[in-house]
Amino acid sequence: MSDVRQRTAGVAEKAQLLREAEEKELTEGQRFIIPNFTVKQLLDAIPAHCYKRSALRSSLYIVQDAILIGALVYAAYHIDSFLGRFNLSTVADQAARVALYSAYILAVSLPGTGMWVIGHEAGHQAFSSSKHINNTVGWFIHSALLVPYHSWRISHGRHHAATGHLTRDEVFVPKTRKDLGLEVKEEGELLGINVSKFRQEELREALEDSPIVTFYNLFVRQLFGWPAYLAVNASGQKHYPAGTNHFTPASILFKARDKWNIIWSDIGITLTLGALGYWAYQRSVSEVLVIYFLPYLWVNHWLVFITYLQHTDPLLPHYSANKWTFARGALATIDRNMLGPIGAWLLHGICETHVAHHISSKIPHYNAWEATDALKEFLGPHYHKSDENMWRSFYRSYRECLFIEDDQDVVFYKNARGLAARVPVEEGGNISDSAIDMAEPK
Repeated sequence: MSDVRQRTAGVAEKAQLLREAEEKELTEGQRFIIPNFTVKQLLDAIPAHCYKRSALRSSLYIVQDAILIGALVYAAYHIDSFLGRFNLSTVADQAARVALYSAYILAVSLPGTGMWVIGHEAGHQAFSSSKHINNTVGWFIHSALLVPYHSWRISHGRHHAATGHLTRDEVFVPKTRKDLGLEVKEEGELLGINVSKFRQEELREALEDSPIVTFYNLFVRQLFGWPAYLAVNASGQKHYPAGTNHFTPASILFKARDKWNIIWSDIGITLTLGALGYWAYQRSVSEVLVIYFLPYLWVNHWLVFITYLQHTDPLLPHYSANKWTFARGALATIDRNMLGPIGAWLLHGICETHVAHHISSKIPHYNAWEATDALKEFLGPHYHKSDENMWRSFYRSYRECLFIEDDQDVVFYKNARGLAARVPVEEGGNISDSAIDMAEPK
């Protein structure tokens, strides 16, 4: 019995020594000071006028996007007549058609995504101060883009209410070591900073994909990721039952009071599909494919691309129920820049102002810029921003954000070698106790 007590005491002392030793080895960039802001502090840091919503001003952005989409659709309908003016060979004519239609598909997907952003903003009640106006606008926009408006509005609201929470967040839920069937063979693996070269190679052999496999997986996810999330809860919480989806009122995502909102969302999708079918019948399937469906797939790609990078990075933490707070979750996001000022204009700042959006999702996008500047100054090192090219970040995050540790309170993604970019440190300067949880062998 005394031997058992000695073993128990040894575990605690050993853990303390490990924390002290690894604390000394941390560089400044590896230390993640766990933030302790309150929601009130974060909201107070934003100027009051940033919270003002204007239906008129918001509507002008719908007009802007509609004009851009309309102009591009008009141009697409005149590609054939334009090329007919030139005496091109058959091969040259076909090549020119492919190039111009491809340019249309890519170009129109950007204001199409911008329109999706406005619908998303309506779902957050940031479009105007009227709930009726917000939900009417959001339903029409998202239904036209084959998004079940209320269904996704509800689940997305739950995501905002639990961002970065390991068991309550709704999307981009990290895989754990257990999910991948990996053992802990060295105590340094838990923090991910003192992993032996031999163990790193072992893990790399087990986890690392070839670049070709990586690109294939990314292609499949970008093509099917968004509809798969809506239809079968892909990338959602693993403890949800099979069959979880955004179209059935009985889905675990919803409460009984949501029934008619889900039905109205399904009606919106059905009406759009009916309109597309009628269009194809009256004109042609190929016309619907080029003018609507292929741009729709690109819109889906941009949504997965953007939202994945807003919440996935080696520098972003996830929290257990023991450590999670709304403020910490809101700050577990990152601002990026997509396509420079043109992307910021077309996509209404969805990439550049995401931290502010999570602190208060009712701030309209045109005020989120000033809110972001204020938060950046207030938060200092607790504000996350990356100026790295988003395509590079996309590939890097997919390769480096592979898994997290089980049963830890504050965790960071680890790469194929089992290494983490950051280690959680309490405000006092000590490594978080939750980072050491490996029992001494008996």
